[in-house]
Amino acid sequence: MSKTIWIINDYAGSPHHGMTYRHYYLAKEWIKKGYKVYIITASYSHFLRKFPNVNKNFKIEKIDGINYVWVKVPKYNNSWDKKRVVKWFVFSFKLLFLPFLKIDKPDVIIASPTAPFFVLPAYKLAKKFKSKFIFEIRDIWPLTLVELGNFSANHPFIKFMGWFEKFGVKKSDYIVSTLQNYGEHLKNNLKINKNFIWINNGVSLEEMSKIEPLDKNTEEKIPKDKFIVGYTGTIGVANAIEYLLKAAELLIGYKDIHFVIVGDGKEKENLQQRYANLNNITFIEPIKKQQVQSILKFFDVCYIGWNKEKIYNYGISPNKLFDYMYSEKPILHSYDGKNDIVKLANCGVTVEPENPKAISNAILKLYNMSEQNRKKLGQNGKKYVLEYFTYDKLAKKYEKLF
Repeated sequence: MSKTIWIINDYAGSPHHGMTYRHYYLAKEWIKKGYKVYIITASYSHFLRKFPNVNKNFKIEKIDGINYVWVKVPKYNNSWDKKRVVKWFVFSFKLLFLPFLKIDKPDVIIASPTAPFFVLPAYKLAKKFKSKFIFEIRDIWPLTLVELGNFSANHPFIKFMGWFEKFGVKKSDYIVSTLQNYGEHLKNNLKINKNFIWINNGVSLEEMSKIEPLDKNTEEKIPKDKFIVGYTGTIGVANAIEYLLKAAELLIGYKDIHFVIVGDGKEKENLQQRYANLNNITFIEPIKKQQVQSILKFFDVCYIGWNKEKIYNYGISPNKLFDYMYSEKPILHSYDGKNDIVKLANCGVTVEPENPKAISNAILKLYNMSEQNRKKLGQNGKKYVLEYFTYDKLAKKYEKLF
């Protein structure tokens, strides 16, 4: 008899709706093995590009073999909108009133929150159905709000949120994290002696078999006969794009080197205006996820950057890193945290974050490197991601907990 898995994540998406994709990919792999999978998620998040039409409290929809249960929640304007907090609590409350008669009872419940409030109703559901309860951590909240959002650790709301985090850790049968060093947070900050299982993000080989070509208009925007340093993804403060553009300013004299920034985000308009005088930078509108590998073919170097923040010492797991590695392109990583996958895989160059001079020097190092050596770095990345970070392997690792 096949097991039924509930994944509760109020920010889960699909290729049809937009980010985020981790649980879609895992669910697809489990379905291949005969599991029934439900993704219970919110009708609105700032990551979604297309919103489901949910008129009542719940809507059940089958997407690519996965049962999605959309929970109607209030909309909000942006990630820092106070209405987002209302959404967290509405989602958490409605979990207790799911349409239980219309969905299969779970053998396993995976609670994967950002704000950890819904771990309480998720745990109660696990007790009700006598199912295993797995607490999955993708971001360490509320610590992220303290270190990146400048909230006081003593703020009542932060302490309140912290209670739910500890509750989830203590009550779970297993702790899973995408962060390789999450155990340090358990030991040093939460003072809880409990093991966790590291299950990173990765690439879907099924998706990679369905790569779509770029639109002609998009392809024409990419300069030809240039050494392209490229970035794809969100353009926000956390993505450290400004330091790459400052490096572009330092390299303005190198006519063969060009910078291509693909995507959208809160900082895009500001950066476009600030660096409008530079003719070695091209901004391109967001593309479909299925087209990412197609645009990476035009890049000579793929950039990913971070700010100097202590929280990154617990680990990072950006999806774009694995997309870059699969593309067989060398990676320029602006990062100083622990367990740098780019170093471990020997698939690029890592430099100090927030340092445009170090970034520009690394670009010149890769620019002056032989094509054969750059190709070797790219091959190292693809070999590493295929060995450790494909979703079929990640799903098998998870499956052992079921």
